[in-house]
Amino acid sequence: MYTILIVDDEPIVREGIRNRIPWAEHGFECIGDCENGRDALEAVNRLQPDVVLTDIHMPYMDGLELSRHITQQHPKTKIIILTGFDDFEYAQQAVKLQVTDFILKPVTSAELRELLDKLKLEMDEERGHAEHLKKLRQQLNESLVLLKERFLERLATSPMKITEIENKLTYFEIPLHGPCYIAMLADMDELRSDEGYVDHELHAFALYNITQEILAEEPGAAVFRYKENKVMTILSGLGEEELYARAQELAEEIRVSTKRFMKFTVTLGIGTICYQLHAIRYSCRASEAALEYRLLMGHDQVVSITDLEKRETSPLHDGSENEAALIAAIRAGTANEVEACIKRLISEIGSASISIELCYVRIVRVMLAVLQTLTEIGSNENEWVGKEKRLLSDLYSFRSLDEIERWLQEVCEQAIRDVAKTRKDITRSQMLEAVNFIHQHYEAAQLSIKSVSSRIFMSTSYFSSLFKAHTGKTFVEYVTEVRMEKAKELLKHSPMRTYEIAARSGYLDPQYFSVLFKKHTGVTPTEYRNKMTMDGTNS
Repeated sequence: MYTILIVDDEPIVREGIRNRIPWAEHGFECIGDCENGRDALEAVNRLQPDVVLTDIHMPYMDGLELSRHITQQHPKTKIIILTGFDDFEYAQQAVKLQVTDFILKPVTSAELRELLDKLKLEMDEERGHAEHLKKLRQQLNESLVLLKERFLERLATSPMKITEIENKLTYFEIPLHGPCYIAMLADMDELRSDEGYVDHELHAFALYNITQEILAEEPGAAVFRYKENKVMTILSGLGEEELYARAQELAEEIRVSTKRFMKFTVTLGIGTICYQLHAIRYSCRASEAALEYRLLMGHDQVVSITDLEKRETSPLHDGSENEAALIAAIRAGTANEVEACIKRLISEIGSASISIELCYVRIVRVMLAVLQTLTEIGSNENEWVGKEKRLLSDLYSFRSLDEIERWLQEVCEQAIRDVAKTRKDITRSQMLEAVNFIHQHYEAAQLSIKSVSSRIFMSTSYFSSLFKAHTGKTFVEYVTEVRMEKAKELLKHSPMRTYEIAARSGYLDPQYFSVLFKKHTGVTPTEYRNKMTMDGTNS
């Protein structure tokens, strides 16, 4: 509902307009009327109507002056001028004041109602547009933090034009003024809880808050959440040495504060110095690489990629003997020896100064050897299909050699169980092959226990006992049942003669087939067919 104020120095005009129009039907409420511009301006300031319907000629303050004040003080208020044919010059001035519309005197109800309907449509559209803009502006403000983080993550990971970077830094008021830049990445170490549940999101938020607080007074710094639960910081400054030293100090403060106040540890990786905004992503990438060395160097540390690049690497033994011992222990099913081999392997990797890539290569080689062993033994592939695909991703998610050691122990323990199960169930797979062979060759009159047992490389006597244990029937009973079921299908669904069905069921002698069929079903083949035909007709 919109509000309207009537202004005219003639009482009869004011009363006529006010009383003759059903305002609510047109979406308006008449909130008052005034006899001159001065009183009207005071009423506008007090009531702030949506629309003012005013005459031009009035005492004290005419309609044009009133319109001028309203336009200046209440630019959203609509103004409709009541004018006559002789007021053309005034109308021209009103146009300059951006008056909404004119209506000629004398005013009829029909004209005014038509004008109100038109005005309501315009105001509804404007209000909808204004509300839409307000909503968009509100959403933009609410999303500003998220948009800022998305930009910083793009800056840390993707190529961007220098003009876009500069514009976004200005828009989000991010103080990376350079000329030197360096990135450092903080990540929670392995989280554990006596209660069994760890809220990683809550801990990650705590790490983010601590980093923000420490960096709050730091000139030339940007902090944002990065790739799941990590926190990235980009620092800028004037001197290379000073900036690098400051990064070390801040990283150490974040590490110590998190451990002290949140009771969990973090490791931070520090990247390389760069000198261009578009090169910041290289420093961010280097900070990630530094953080990965937590795997070899342990938790709760500040690791600089620059320091790592300067260190000398020591050779890593081939390790083939230890791997061979591990595989032998898995084949033999000796869990204690498997555990000892894994401990020796991890200890050897941890004591050598090698690249993180070489460390992963060594672990992957062991993992592939275990999988190859399981394949050679013929383990149940279904138990390893999903796990096999996840092993590599699991490996690269670990944050310490201790985690990798526990993971390798679990994988190898499962391998031992799988080997034992495979050996225990190997006769089952042979029996499944025998059953499958029978179903595929039941038509052959030459099918015998000897032909099937030789196919799976087993003696007939051993095969006979295993087959009955597996199926609950002797070989002859099982083959006869398969052939009889096929014969019943042919009698029911085909026009073949009895001797033809006998041959298709693996029997060269039709009479012998008929005897077996009656023994199996209680009726002759002909009686069975007739019964099936009658049942089909009755249905």
